[in-house]
Amino acid sequence: MTGTMRAPRSRGMISGLLLVLLAIWGGLIPFVGPYFNFGFGPNEPWVYTADRLVLSILPAVAVGLGGLILLSAANRPIAQFGGWLAVAGGLWFVVGNTIAALWNMGVGAPLGGEGRRVAEQMSFFEGLGAVMVLLAGLALGRFLVVGIREARRANLEDRRVVDDRVGAGGGGEATAVPAQRKRGHFHLGRQKAGTSAGKQRTPPRRD
Repeated sequence: MTGTMRAPRSRGMISGLLLVLLAIWGGLIPFVGPYFNFGFGPNEPWVYTADRLVLSILPAVAVGLGGLILLSAANRPIAQFGGWLAVAGGLWFVVGNTIAALWNMGVGAPLGGEGRRVAEQMSFFEGLGAVMVLLAGLALGRFLVVGIREARRANLEDRRVVDDRVGAGGGGEATAVPAQRKRGHFHLGRQKAGTSAGKQRTPPRRD
C-alpha cells in the first residue's frame, strides 16, 4: 500500500532534535573544550587537525544530517535513511578512536586528571556515540511501526485511487450494464420457471 509510506512528522521530531544537539556537541567540543581545560591536546581552542576532522567533524555531520531528516521527514523510506545515517555516525564515534590507532591517528593526550579522562573519553567518543545510536534506533523502530489509524487511512486512499481510475476509464458504466443484464435474465428465468410450473399444476379439462 502506497499510503503506508507516509508517517506523521511528529514521529521522529524528538529523536531528530536530540540527535542534532548531540551532533553539535560532538563537532564543537574538541574546539571549545580547551577553554575549560576539558578535552584532548593540543591545549588551544579552535585548532583544526586531520584527526579531529575524521574522528569528530565527519561523524558529527552524519549524525546532524540524519537528525534533520528525522526531524522533518513525513515519508518512511526517507526517515529510515536519516536514521541509518545517524546510526553510522554514532557507531563511528564509538569505534573510530580505536580504529584510528591502527592508522597512526589520534586525538592527542587528555588534558585533565584520571577522573576527568574518563569523562572526556565518554563525552567525546564512546558514551556520546552510544547515546546517538540509541536515539537513532528508537526513531527507526517508530518509523517501522504502522498504526491502525494510518493503515485505515491508507486503505481509504487506495480505494479512492482505484475508484478514480475506474471512473476515468469508463469502467463504471461497463460493469453496470452486464449487472443489469444478469438481473434481467434472472427475473426472466424466474418468470419462465413460474409459468411452466403453473402449466404443470393446472389439471387437464374433461369434456
